[in-house]
Amino acid sequence: MPEPRALRGVLLDMDGTLIDSEKVWEVALNDLMKHLGAPPLSTEARLESVGGSLDSSLRICFREAGRDPAGVPADEYRETGEWLYDRAGELFAHGVPWRPGARELLGALRAEGIPAVLVTNTIRVLVERALETLGREHFAAVVPGDEVAEPKPGPEPYRRGAELLGLDPGDCVAVEDSPTGALSAERAGCAVLVVPCELAVPAGERRVQRDSLDGVGPAELAAVLAEVRARG
Repeated sequence: MPEPRALRGVLLDMDGTLIDSEKVWEVALNDLMKHLGAPPLSTEARLESVGGSLDSSLRICFREAGRDPAGVPADEYRETGEWLYDRAGELFAHGVPWRPGARELLGALRAEGIPAVLVTNTIRVLVERALETLGREHFAAVVPGDEVAEPKPGPEPYRRGAELLGLDPGDCVAVEDSPTGALSAERAGCAVLVVPCELAVPAGERRVQRDSLDGVGPAELAAVLAEVRARG
């Protein structure tokens, strides 16, 4: 691996990367299916939802309930989204377990004065609850999914995260667990450390794969940045 270069900023996904919240979302989505009078999501549909936005999750649920998402009245669509996030909020309130190595990584970044931004498709109100587990002190800023025009897999969330640090995305390492999130970070121009959780993530020119965040600290992230830069 090339000689590491200075690490100036880190952009971190939340669900499935720092906390094991994808299982919480599975419960919430299946409760929504029951609310819609439909059976639980198929395995394929559940995996399709991983890393997605509120809109993409609602579309999947309506589709799996036998309804055309485009034909759902706007008021019902909005109210269903509110129902889903209320249910997820109840589940988040019970606390969400850490992913392996995530707590230690956040502590190491803070100890070395390397700023981090939380970049997630989850809406602000639920992120605020998750921060009770993650610790607000670990983040210079937060980019929630409801505060960007185009959530992941679009590049805007990661571009915004880098902007909040006063950096170019190419000077940042993003840490992601899903194909949707990795694509978003890659499109923004970040180097991406991929640590899969629920889904395998394809390789890419700006991606470095690792099985876990165990043992990952600032030096390892700097090495990811150097490796991606060396590829040109």
